[in-house]
Amino acid sequence: MEALEGVPPSYHEDLLVSFSTADDAGVFRINDRQALVQTVDFFPPIVDDPYHFGRIAAANALSDIYAMGGRPLTALNIVCFPSDDMPVDILTQVLRGGAEKIEEAGAVIIGGHSIKDKELKYGIAATGLIDPSKIITNSHARAGDRLFLTKPLGTGLITTGIKRNAVGPELTAIVTAQMAQLNKKASELMVRFDAHAATDITGYGLLGHALEMARASRVTIRFFSEMLPLMPEALELAEAEMIPAGAIANREFVEGHISILETVDENLVRVMFDPQTSGGLLISIPEDRAELFEQELDKQNVFLQLIGQVESLSEVHLKVQ
Repeated sequence: MEALEGVPPSYHEDLLVSFSTADDAGVFRINDRQALVQTVDFFPPIVDDPYHFGRIAAANALSDIYAMGGRPLTALNIVCFPSDDMPVDILTQVLRGGAEKIEEAGAVIIGGHSIKDKELKYGIAATGLIDPSKIITNSHARAGDRLFLTKPLGTGLITTGIKRNAVGPELTAIVTAQMAQLNKKASELMVRFDAHAATDITGYGLLGHALEMARASRVTIRFFSEMLPLMPEALELAEAEMIPAGAIANREFVEGHISILETVDENLVRVMFDPQTSGGLLISIPEDRAELFEQELDKQNVFLQLIGQVESLSEVHLKVQ
């Protein structure tokens, strides 16, 4: 963010969503009925298996399209690869995993770019399509809305535990499957139920991304800590201080903008700051549609948990009780 201070922002009458509200993707209007949704994301491996790493990285990038209510169309692979130190078969497995996840999303790979690097990194630049009248941003949450989350929290703690040999194979399989899961169905349903706002929970953690939504919407978001969905062993790993470095930065980012009741368990607070990879969608639904929204997602076997509500702006943007 600091590096961008000296860079002039782009302006165009068809640029409908830019970086100005720290939204998940940019949106550029083509005509009255169509707009492009564009995003890019890539990172080093967070699991040992290259095939699953590819699936997770692709799902993570595609999530930005889904968070806007868009439909993925195309993907460009982005690869950094240590060709002198790593067999090319590893890259093949990474790309195969990414390709399968992109195909599952209904999108196509149209190319990509690779460079030689000291560390393997992979991700995609994704382009989607959206109706300009149905864009869901992070800036229109309204007082009275109910807040829902579509995946349990704790992936950062668990993947850190994997790196430190503190997590067994069963939990490793669970977190790997969750991170590779697309937010496709939840996105389609939030559009159908006229969500006011949404964002996907990734590197800034639940509280960091919620702060961006609250700031952009000029509201206060209240979380009910006892209702937060957690991955297995998330609290135990937080207590064992399997804390990713990003969680510390997330806490600093939110500092001064949050009020947390003293009765809230500190380990649960750590989970709320935990950076997520390919996390769920945080969706702000009108109060009068919330119950039907829950019922429909349950009917379609899509995970959903009510975790909070939107209130008029008070002394802080975030409250946890």
